[in-house]
Amino acid sequence: MKTDVIKKDLGKILLKLEILQDNLIQKTLEPTKETKIELADDEREAALELLKDKNLLSRILDDFNRAGVVGETTNKLCGYLACVSRKLDKPLAIMIQSSSAAGKSSLMDAVLAMMPEEERVQYSAMTGQSLFYMGETHLKHKILAIAEEEGAHNASYALKLLQSEGEVSIASTAKDETTGNLVTKEYKVEGPVMLFLTSTAIDLDEELLNRCLVLTVNESREQTEAIHRAQRMKRTLAGLQAKLEKKTIINLHRNAQRLLRPLDVLNPYADQRV
Repeated sequence: MKTDVIKKDLGKILLKLEILQDNLIQKTLEPTKETKIELADDEREAALELLKDKNLLSRILDDFNRAGVVGETTNKLCGYLACVSRKLDKPLAIMIQSSSAAGKSSLMDAVLAMMPEEERVQYSAMTGQSLFYMGETHLKHKILAIAEEEGAHNASYALKLLQSEGEVSIASTAKDETTGNLVTKEYKVEGPVMLFLTSTAIDLDEELLNRCLVLTVNESREQTEAIHRAQRMKRTLAGLQAKLEKKTIINLHRNAQRLLRPLDVLNPYADQRV
C-alpha cells in the first residue's frame, strides 16, 4: 500500500478521534439534570411549621446548638441568612477569617449542612478558568463554597465578576463537531450566586473583600473550653442521642430551604428621612 494512502487514512482517523474527544469534553462540562426533590406531606408540614415560627431566628440558633455547634451566635445566624440570600437577585457573600485551626471550616460546614445538597457547590480549590466551564445554569441561585481563599486565588477575577455582574463569559477555541475546524465558542455561567469563603490570610484581595461580609471566629479561652465540653459530651449517652437528633434537625432545615421562594419586598417608608 502506498505511503500517501496510509497518511491520508491516518489523518481521517486522527480527525475523528479529535472530534470524539471534544464531544466527550463538552459532555463532561454539561451540568447534570437535577431531579426535583418532592417532600412528603409530613415533611412539608414540619418545614412550614419551622418557617412560620414567630421566633424563627431564635429557633435557628437553638437548632444549631442542638446540632452540636458551640457558641458563635452572631456568625451562625449571619452565615445562615447569607445562604438564604442565594434566592435573591443580589446574594450576599461571606468570608470567615481566622488563624489556622480556629474553627472557621467547622463553622462553614455547620452552616452549609443546613442547606439542601442540590443547592450548594463546594470545592477545596479552583483553577483560573474552571469557573467559566461549569455549565450555563449550574451555579444559578446556589451557594459556591470554597474551603480556603487561597484555593480560589487563581479564580478570584472570575469570582469577583460573578459576584458583581451576576454572570461570567469567556471565548475559547474548540473544534467544530461537523467539520473538525477550529472555531471560537462562547462559554457562559449565569448567576447570581452566594459566595462562601474561609481564609487564614491577613492580606486579602481588596476587591474581593469589598464584596464580602467578613466574619471572625471566636478564639477566646471561654469558647475553647465550651468546645472541649461539647467534645466530651459526645462520648456520653446524651451525646449519642444528640447525634441521632442532629440528622432530624438538618433534614428539617433542608426541607424548609427547599420551600423558599423569592418575593419582592416593598418598604412604604423608604423615601422618608429619619
